[in-house]
Amino acid sequence: MARTVVISGGGTGIGFATAEAFAAEGDRVVLLGRREEVLAHAAERLPSAGHFAVDLRDPADVLRAVAFVEREYGAVDVLVNSAGGNGGREKQPAHDSPLAALAHDWTLNFRLNTLTAALLTEALKEHLATPGGRVLFLSSIAAYRGSGSVAYGASKAALHPYAFQLARALGPRGITVNVVAPGLVEETDFFGEPLMQERKDALVAETATGRIGHPGDIARTLHWLASSAAGHITAQVIQVNGGAERGH
Repeated sequence: MARTVVISGGGTGIGFATAEAFAAEGDRVVLLGRREEVLAHAAERLPSAGHFAVDLRDPADVLRAVAFVEREYGAVDVLVNSAGGNGGREKQPAHDSPLAALAHDWTLNFRLNTLTAALLTEALKEHLATPGGRVLFLSSIAAYRGSGSVAYGASKAALHPYAFQLARALGPRGITVNVVAPGLVEETDFFGEPLMQERKDALVAETATGRIGHPGDIARTLHWLASSAAGHITAQVIQVNGGAERGH
């Protein structure tokens, strides 16, 4: 039976690869994101996909998106929170002091990576299929080891306790909640420009598999966590990084 799968950040990168994985199994995919043209192009490449342009940092916008999903699709079987990104790639205003710049960086990253997931999840919580619903979050290896942007790593790490609490709250309804934390993944917009070869070689050397990840690696993990085979797995953070960072 086809499920309804809502994917934030579904127009590109990991989000789109995840949409492909679910659509290939006959599920109805709904793509959410900020850029209408990107979403429309992505939806055209998937069978029976819907899309809705939304700024998930804005509560009013989130409610509009949820109303669309409820009206067009009814209950949501799977919610994948993939929206987010590198705050350093956003337009940076001028600041009067280093402290003001720091405040902006932290606020920006938390709004991009934490608030987007929390607002959408809370707004859709009562629309999740019961039993059998699935909620999935995208974290990062940076949540464990930091990154060039401390604020980015912290904003991803913040999703972990939220997911744990949500798993407790939704468990009695037969809904699972899990987090997937990728390592470095190629073919995304995260860095904007390609990594320098020296940096890429260093990151590959950290892995046990001898390669950088691809969006499909993450998409297949998310797809499995949303399957009946993973029905007794909840409140977990699954790292997908080729062994660059060990599980805790």
